[in-house]
Amino acid sequence: MMVLRVLSASVLSTALLVAAGCSSLNSPGTTHSNTVEQRVSSLAALAKQDPVTRTLDIQEWRTSAGTKVLFMAAPELPMFDLRLTFAAGSSKDQQHSGLASLTSAMLDEGTGNLDAGEIATRFEDLGANFSSGSYRDMAVVSLRSLSDAKLSAPALELFSNIAAQPSFPAASLARIKNQLLAGFEYQKQDPGKLASLALFEQLYGTHPYAKPSSGDAQSVPRITRQQLQNFHRTYYNASNAQIALVGDLTLEQAKAISEKVSARLPRGRAAAMTVAPKASLASKTHIEHPSTQTHILLAQLAVKRGDPDYPALFLGNQILGGGGFGTRLMEEVREKRGLTYGIYSSFSPMQASGPFMINVQTRAQLSEVTLELVQDLLRDYIDKGPTAEELAKAKRESLGSFPLSAASNAAIVGQLAAIGFYDMPLTWMDDFMQDLQNLSVEDVHAAFKRHLNPEQLVVVTAGPTVEQLPLPDAVERAEQDAPVERQH
Repeated sequence: MMVLRVLSASVLSTALLVAAGCSSLNSPGTTHSNTVEQRVSSLAALAKQDPVTRTLDIQEWRTSAGTKVLFMAAPELPMFDLRLTFAAGSSKDQQHSGLASLTSAMLDEGTGNLDAGEIATRFEDLGANFSSGSYRDMAVVSLRSLSDAKLSAPALELFSNIAAQPSFPAASLARIKNQLLAGFEYQKQDPGKLASLALFEQLYGTHPYAKPSSGDAQSVPRITRQQLQNFHRTYYNASNAQIALVGDLTLEQAKAISEKVSARLPRGRAAAMTVAPKASLASKTHIEHPSTQTHILLAQLAVKRGDPDYPALFLGNQILGGGGFGTRLMEEVREKRGLTYGIYSSFSPMQASGPFMINVQTRAQLSEVTLELVQDLLRDYIDKGPTAEELAKAKRESLGSFPLSAASNAAIVGQLAAIGFYDMPLTWMDDFMQDLQNLSVEDVHAAFKRHLNPEQLVVVTAGPTVEQLPLPDAVERAEQDAPVERQH
């Protein structure tokens, strides 16, 4: 059983009413003597209170076909969310880039005697929603249905048929290929996308993560219907699947649903784990593009799922550039110098080592000084770490915002799917928040020094080659009588 701290909706609503100058819903015309300072002080005090707790009672079992199941009952609404997760992402494409993505996109194009239009109509008539997606590590197939058996039974039957026995019609394959090819042409006009594609190639080299999940204009046309069928048979099997269920179901109903869904899947083997990538060397690549802005990406391999340092890296990144306004990168690059509308950093743990990345775009004439500034800020942060004040603020914000990942059934089923797929403990979400609160400045500093080397960054820029301008002087907040003029 897992306990999550969440801010009560009623408390939040009351706080918003107080902020608006209303203390009672029944007397909108009443004049109040509370000052603005008092109201702001009340909200500040509210932010320091411990959030209300919510219990997530997660059940785990395996079906007779060997599929792991995670379930949480949520009877508040008469519906449920089901997510099938397969180790069938683009890391399994081998030499056929885009094969996993195309297989996923083709699932609901036909099954049995039904075509895509008939499938969509049946789900709509049942008040159900089907979706699928493919990523680097995984492929997901999802169903949202009302819990009334008269509606859920046929929805589950159709869902199971789509997941287990897609027909991969040739006409649909040709149409989706054409859509993908049109998308690849459009990407040529997007410098940010071009930079991202080049970055992953530089980071991962010959590793499966190097290629885009959607494939490219050379690989997609060569993918055949037979390859889709073979990929599905190999990876969309009961031993290679996880089931997450959340909603208005009893334990017995959840077990019956998971048995039915997994029994329909082909039999097979669990896929091998994705191999670890080799560490990338420092490099700088520029992509010439006729835009007014230059996109700048900095990255290096950093962390995989399950690494004990991830809580420290996550919290430290909230201070550096992951927390929106108020982060070091945002303050120095946007607020003090007006070089960009936004700058962000992130860690993306995957089954194998995922990247740490900083993303910013700026006026082309200021791209070089912006890149140098960002590198200096990162180097300083790794060298010195956060302050105690920054850490305390990040802890408060994380404690308040992280429970939003369990604010709805759809959010919870996504978390359960990740927990099951990456083989994390059922208490992971609660453990993660507790780990965040226990971290010290020294913990965060040490984790950043272990995982990041500012001299080993892979840098990709995309934009025009133009004459460069000097770095604008920093303007401290106390000196800002007027907003800083944006240079981007």
